[in-house]
Amino acid sequence: MSSPEAFPLGIPSLGYGAANVGNLFRALSDDEAWAVLDAAWDSGIRYFDTAPHYGLGLSERRLGAFLQTKPRDEFVLSTKAGRLLRPNPEHAGGLDTANEFHVPDDLQRVWAFSADGIRTSLDESRERLGIERIDLLYLHDPERHDLDLALAEAFPAMEQLRADDEVAAIGIGSMVADALAAAVRSADLDLIMVAGRYTLLEQPAAVDVLPACRETGTGIVAASVFNSGLLASNEPRRDGRYEYGQLPDALWDRLVRIAAVCADHGVPLPAAAIQFPLQAAEVQSVVVGGSRPAQLQQNAEYAALEIPAALWEHLASERLIPATA
Repeated sequence: MSSPEAFPLGIPSLGYGAANVGNLFRALSDDEAWAVLDAAWDSGIRYFDTAPHYGLGLSERRLGAFLQTKPRDEFVLSTKAGRLLRPNPEHAGGLDTANEFHVPDDLQRVWAFSADGIRTSLDESRERLGIERIDLLYLHDPERHDLDLALAEAFPAMEQLRADDEVAAIGIGSMVADALAAAVRSADLDLIMVAGRYTLLEQPAAVDVLPACRETGTGIVAASVFNSGLLASNEPRRDGRYEYGQLPDALWDRLVRIAAVCADHGVPLPAAAIQFPLQAAEVQSVVVGGSRPAQLQQNAEYAALEIPAALWEHLASERLIPATA
């Protein structure tokens, strides 16, 4: 893995996305969350990504408590801006399961793209993390609120934070290729987090996002590389979840073909999923999640597995990945 000392040009090639320790999909105790983070660290992971959105601040608090026990110059830390956490006047003892997080919904997310809002978001993330220096700040899902406003106000505010040495680098995190490309072409970004749009299964970001990054010298962090878990095992399941609905037939057929090619080359499907994005020169890091220590250990092993070039050539010849990947 890359050394974080060269950041932002040399961000570690494998990172941990800490949504799971914010109780994404299922509740973890503090001890269970710590064990997951411990496994990530022991597996050599030195890039950690979080967000206020993840568990209404729980992910930042848990990750920060863990990283406070580690030397600050040995890891890269990113979080996100754009949503402030404020008291929820409608809280009646429920959970935030509408957003897939098993935490009390005593807080609500409030969009904030102004200069004051972006700075407040950074300051409040620092407080929850208990860590003053945040290396990389992404604007989180701006297209879900107002992309034009983000381009006009939020990104200039983030550029000023970088100029003031408040953060080392800035970017956008999104699963919408059009929003990613627009941000890369309109703002002076260092890195972008492409969630689920450049994976072994589907590569819509290859059309415009990667060329935009190539033109501007913007790096890419690939996230959600298992496509909601579809690529997380050697034998995909037809009833697997695809984003917010059922897996389309065309993607299922594509998945079956990809799995067969991997099997022909003796390469575990999850290993190919982790390493595929890194075949593109623009991609500097792959961020994986996980709610169990064994998952983190296994993902680190997959990331280090030697994969023959013949696999990528075979997949390209079948038009399952771009020929230039």
